[in-house]
Amino acid sequence: MLKIVNIEWKLFLREPAMVVFGIFFPTILLLVLGAIPALRTPDPQFGNLRFIDSYVSTLIVIALAFLGLNKLPATVATYREKGVLRRFSTTPVHPARLLLAQLVVNVVAGVISIVLLMAACRLVFHIDLPHHPLGFLVTCLLGMLSLSALGLLVAAWAPTARSAGGWATAVFMLVMFFGGAYLPRFLLPEFLVRVGEYLPPGVGALQEGWLGAAPDPLQLAILTLITLVAGTVAAKSFRWE
Repeated sequence: MLKIVNIEWKLFLREPAMVVFGIFFPTILLLVLGAIPALRTPDPQFGNLRFIDSYVSTLIVIALAFLGLNKLPATVATYREKGVLRRFSTTPVHPARLLLAQLVVNVVAGVISIVLLMAACRLVFHIDLPHHPLGFLVTCLLGMLSLSALGLLVAAWAPTARSAGGWATAVFMLVMFFGGAYLPRFLLPEFLVRVGEYLPPGVGALQEGWLGAAPDPLQLAILTLITLVAGTVAAKSFRWE
């Protein structure tokens, strides 16, 4: 298992676009936005916080969504299309270990991305670190697992790598929209803001954990339910070839 994870991690690092968008892009975007003076000025719309303070949770959504919905489905679907999974099935190593290795790589990359982001927040813009660390960490983990489960569901149903990319992009765009990546969440109607708080990866719970409040248990329960349901359906319907 460790050997498979090591190989998958090396393959991940050999894809510059994956590394840039999965690990560095959220921090780069924070630095770009933070270079705009107006976004570093306290605003009543954000509870007298700066725009960059309230946008950190959205940057985390971007990192987790890219890894769970862009990288994972495309990689697994490509492995199936090229016969990698079929070859694994002829060995004593069960192909499911390859899926688990993908999840481990995603979690490691997500942790690195979030740590880099928090370092930039603290060292460059003096943004406080999460005030409710446990709630923040639990939400991050559930957010990654729920998005990865949706990514595996796409990979399980998509017949080719190209179609997997198309389906995953549609889900990715919805996650980004409700997560405030395209429009700041304060510009969205209240109904859409409330819906987005209960969708993976739980942008509302991430923001609450960062600002110091305990995440809403219902939000965490929904993330857990989506992880279990999507993961179970993906496992039941997954084709190795």
